[in-house]
Amino acid sequence: PFFGGGTVRVLTSDVSKAWPISDAGLGAVTYLLETLSGLMGDERRWRTMPWMVAMFGLIVGPLGVASIVLIILQPLSVGSWCTFCLASAAAMLAMIPLMLDEVVAMLQFLAGERRRGKSIWHAFWFGGTPEGAHDEAPPGREPSWRPGAMFWGVRPAWALAAAAIIGAWLMLAPFVLGSAGAVADSDHVVGALVIVVAIIAMAEVMRPLRVLNTAFGLWLVLAPFAFSWHFTKASVSDVLAGVAIVVLSFPRGRVVEHYGTYDPFTFVRRFFTRGARRAM
Repeated sequence: PFFGGGTVRVLTSDVSKAWPISDAGLGAVTYLLETLSGLMGDERRWRTMPWMVAMFGLIVGPLGVASIVLIILQPLSVGSWCTFCLASAAAMLAMIPLMLDEVVAMLQFLAGERRRGKSIWHAFWFGGTPEGAHDEAPPGREPSWRPGAMFWGVRPAWALAAAAIIGAWLMLAPFVLGSAGAVADSDHVVGALVIVVAIIAMAEVMRPLRVLNTAFGLWLVLAPFAFSWHFTKASVSDVLAGVAIVVLSFPRGRVVEHYGTYDPFTFVRRFFTRGARRAM
């Protein structure tokens, strides 16, 4: 509905037909497994069902990112956007930061079992109870079916939100400014990647990932010189957007949760921060 016949061109393209099985069927099976693995277990499954958390993380994380990257490459490979493909990519992207803290907890549990000399294989399939563990949640964090509970560990930061908005502008810039060729392709791909990094970095356990956007910002600054020495409105837009993205990659934003031995990675005390503001 937003890109003319783009959806039809994508779904009937040689790229779509090159996959040996129906990509829609594979997607349906994947989403079904994702839904079932999300419903199984309770809030303790990071230590009672590590294998389930690993499967859930694999489906949502690496496979989700791979699907998103394939969708990002549609303008380059097919020359069109697919509205429904973008909608599915947005849904997959939204799920990634929500599941990361559980995966980190599962990996910490397995690492702790190994330090205690226990079998990781047994712990992975049958779970266990870490030393000193208890099921009493801290005040205000009791198990709840309220929708807001799923966002524990995900905290939007103004710098990340601003970077995501700039990424959206880059994706729209070729249509607004009339650019074409390599410049337009660069804006499409880099803008989408900036959004992906910014959204995933909203998960506190992945906050250091935001530094990756500095590379995309630097590319935007250098791209006009790589493609052409003639400055256009699109070139000026890319340079300004690149500088803004680099600057926005430095503020860490608030991190209020604790993640045990993972805290030093979350807070990143030595780089790109003045110190962590911790919650009591």
